[in-house]
Amino acid sequence: MNISLTDEALQWFKNEMEVETGDTIRFYARYGGSSPFHEGFSLGMTREEPLEIGVHTEADGVTYYIEDKDLWFFNDYNLHVDVDAQLYELKYDYVK
Repeated sequence: MNISLTDEALQWFKNEMEVETGDTIRFYARYGGSSPFHEGFSLGMTREEPLEIGVHTEADGVTYYIEDKDLWFFNDYNLHVDVDAQLYELKYDYVK
């Protein structure tokens, strides 16, 4: 599996979370909400130091990652992060 982010998503992280070179952003399975795969779970995101990285990508000196313990959530799909142009919030697509 891999993580990809559009240029718009990278800009969103700069504007909304003020990420800088050396920062780390974690995507994780959280209790509550729903997802295409797991009712009662949704995708969360936070700025956090990694413990056990399962998969990661780096862009503009920022590491975006998922820990080993959260890989189950993605069912072997890739995570594609973009921005909803109307709502100006992140949107997640799961791509085979």
